[in-house]
Amino acid sequence: MMGPVLAACLLIILSTAWISQANEALCKKDGGVCSCNNNKNSVDCSNKKLTAIPINIPTDTENLKLNYNKLRELEPKAFHRLSKLTYLSLDNNQLQTLPEGVFDQLVELDELYLQYNKLKSLPSKIFDSLTKLTWLSLQYNKLQSLPNGVFHNLPLLKELYLSYNQLRSVPNRAFDSLSNIKTLWLQSNPWDCSCKDILYLRDWIDDNKDKVTGAQDAACGDQQSKAVLDITEKDAASDCVSPNTTTAIPTSTTTPASVIYDDIHEIKVPQENFQKFLGYQEPDHLPTQPQCLMSISGYLGLMMSLMLTSAAILYVFHFLKKA
Repeated sequence: MMGPVLAACLLIILSTAWISQANEALCKKDGGVCSCNNNKNSVDCSNKKLTAIPINIPTDTENLKLNYNKLRELEPKAFHRLSKLTYLSLDNNQLQTLPEGVFDQLVELDELYLQYNKLKSLPSKIFDSLTKLTWLSLQYNKLQSLPNGVFHNLPLLKELYLSYNQLRSVPNRAFDSLSNIKTLWLQSNPWDCSCKDILYLRDWIDDNKDKVTGAQDAACGDQQSKAVLDITEKDAASDCVSPNTTTAIPTSTTTPASVIYDDIHEIKVPQENFQKFLGYQEPDHLPTQPQCLMSISGYLGLMMSLMLTSAAILYVFHFLKKA
């Protein structure tokens, strides 16, 4: 009767080995994409020229670095298996948008880094599930507006970085729920001090200037020498249309040359035209060599594990039949 017991033990060992081998395909030194520290549940995939997030990141990962890559977009469920994450860095990529729900499963997340991307807008509920977040970096993007209530579910947030964007105002009560905020960087945005919408920001800064660092550095876009904190009702006398509506009134009849230049570089030619004319996909979308090696090694490991597992199952049936 010891035969089936030994076979069952062998089956468990093989299953554990397969899981370990799948993780090695991600972290293995000779061809793997990322480096891993299993003792700290940490995975470092930074600076690997990735155009997609590896699919076999261990589910118990707590610290994940994906910064300094070539990520242009995220799959809506990219992090849905990683509910134990407390630290996530996506900074220094090429992200232009964030899909709704992409962070919904990250209920333990403490720090989120999104700086140095190309984000122009945010979904209204993008941070709603991140109730334990204490650090959020959004500086050095292209944010033109903030949706209503985007920070309302972040009661533990202490550090918020919004500097070096294209914000002209913030929604009414945008920061009212940030009861633990200590640092809020707002500088280097073209704040429109001629519109009544700016009065909320002025009043909030005034009410919190003794306990919040950096907020008072917000300056009017058209006259950088004047702080938002110092504007008067007379200065902000205009009823301006919010920039996050489709009927926004343009602030200028001319377009700066730098904006035209940026737009030219962001024009996307349909991918099928490249395929018809050149016969292959655009190079940036092809998998990198480490990704190919990772896929091959993972596939070979999976096939070997399946063969050994099948042998173990047949071994169990053989002894059960004899019994």
